[in-house]
Amino acid sequence: MKLRILPIVFLALFITLQVTAQQPEVKFIADTLVVQAEGSFESDPDLAIMAFDISAQEKVLKDAYSKASQSLQSVVTVAERNGLSKDTVETGVLTVTPFYSGDRNRKARAYRVEGHVTLKVRDFAKIGPIMDDSVQEGIVDFRSLTYALANEEEAKKKAVADAMRRAVGRASVALEQTKQKLGPARSVSLEVSNLVGIAQIQSFSYDTLGELTTEEKSSGGGFLGARKKMAPPPPPPPPVQPGKITITASVQCVFGIERP
Repeated sequence: MKLRILPIVFLALFITLQVTAQQPEVKFIADTLVVQAEGSFESDPDLAIMAFDISAQEKVLKDAYSKASQSLQSVVTVAERNGLSKDTVETGVLTVTPFYSGDRNRKARAYRVEGHVTLKVRDFAKIGPIMDDSVQEGIVDFRSLTYALANEEEAKKKAVADAMRRAVGRASVALEQTKQKLGPARSVSLEVSNLVGIAQIQSFSYDTLGELTTEEKSSGGGFLGARKKMAPPPPPPPPVQPGKITITASVQCVFGIERP
């Protein structure tokens, strides 16, 4: 990041062009130095987030809702069996979607019930067993595995501190060349972002549909026709070692200048 030292005349001209229409009486502060800098904090992730999609489709709403509820509960059971506490399991609301044939005023031919479950895992050694158990329990869809930092706010603070150190250091060096001293910061703008997110496994379905049945072919292969289900494939193995997560912070500081 290049150091920018803006003389007050040019800084005033730039601001005037941008804000004169709205703030004609802007007061400018002399003897200031504008510096931009970036900082970062890098760490190994200490939290794995496993997401499951639940869905069931039946002709009778009660049956579809019951199957979806059982699938949702099976995820919770798998989590408890692998030592996860209740506060690490997040279950969403089950939603219902009716399907009609032709006239919507007629009775729905089938219902689809969907939901979402998220598990937060601290012990990465449990990821594989949870994935294996979820297949055995017949969970409909394992959606994604991502990694994060349990205390992301602390990591952001360290990135901000690094950015401010760089800004102060650059401003101090610049003013040393002119025999001036760095004064206090008069304003600071800040932006923090997580540049490197990790998603090793995504959109992996355990429920694979086979060929259309004779009945479905004769009916045109509609979405609601019956299908033969193939045996679910084994889940992909979790990564041996997830990559690092980097938090970055960008600052723009306006420092006062203390003249000798």
